[in-house]
Amino acid sequence: MASSIPSTYKQAVFKEQGASLTLEEVTLNVPKRDEILVKVEACGVCHSDHFAQTNLMGGGFPLVPGHEIIGRVAAVGEGETVWKEGDRIGGAWHGGHDGTCGACKKGFFQMCDNGQVNGISRNGGYAEYCLIRREAAVHIPDHVNAAKYAPMLCAGVTGLGGLGHLALQYANKFGYRVVALSRDSTKEEFARKLGAHEYIDTSKEDPVAALQRLGGASLIVSTAPVPEIINPLIQGLGVMGKLLILSIVGGIEVNTGMLVGKGKSIWSWPSGHATDSEDAIAFADLHGIVV
Repeated sequence: MASSIPSTYKQAVFKEQGASLTLEEVTLNVPKRDEILVKVEACGVCHSDHFAQTNLMGGGFPLVPGHEIIGRVAAVGEGETVWKEGDRIGGAWHGGHDGTCGACKKGFFQMCDNGQVNGISRNGGYAEYCLIRREAAVHIPDHVNAAKYAPMLCAGVTGLGGLGHLALQYANKFGYRVVALSRDSTKEEFARKLGAHEYIDTSKEDPVAALQRLGGASLIVSTAPVPEIINPLIQGLGVMGKLLILSIVGGIEVNTGMLVGKGKSIWSWPSGHATDSEDAIAFADLHGIVV
């Protein structure tokens, strides 16, 4: 490794289930083949970092969370030909794939049968340095601000909070008529500034009736982890409408008659792979998305 790289570094780690983060100094490991050592500039905080703390996905302990990572390449593993020291690099939810399973053969690397997740099944970016698998590494433009753009590696890929404010802007830039729904009026001014053409305060009016007055939604992006909103959102869809669920809401009951009668459907998405992250950052940079 380069002489400028220290022998130790600091990381924030969950040492056991339910514990708070512990700041500790540890030995810096040399990257193995297909690994890249990253000097972290910024790492976003995501609600799913809680999965690491509770061991929800079985990552075990000790574990360093963080999957919204931007930094610079500090060193590369043996045989690396694409990445070099000093390159701007990122690490997202997708932390690695085998390239051989059915999902990978279809190009859905982030759904790999044997996939890894940064900060969940392997150590993430709550540290001064971290290791990223080369197949999951994201090219980051030199000019973008690390602290501002780090959340794009998760919220920017999947989607009025961290997800919603990006999904709203994406839809506007794609040319759609955009409706924002929230449980009070405090976010209306902000939502309209970001590109919402309509705003529905669900504490004051029935969202189903409001959406149907507008013709029914072609697509609703659900970013709130609240089970009881799912059925009303389905009712707010128009003919052949789709409900895209990006938050984990747990078990729900759905009247399939609401789906079959109008050709409605429920979809979901688990974040993206490296190219998706690169596309999200490029789109945000090109269109002036507020991140």
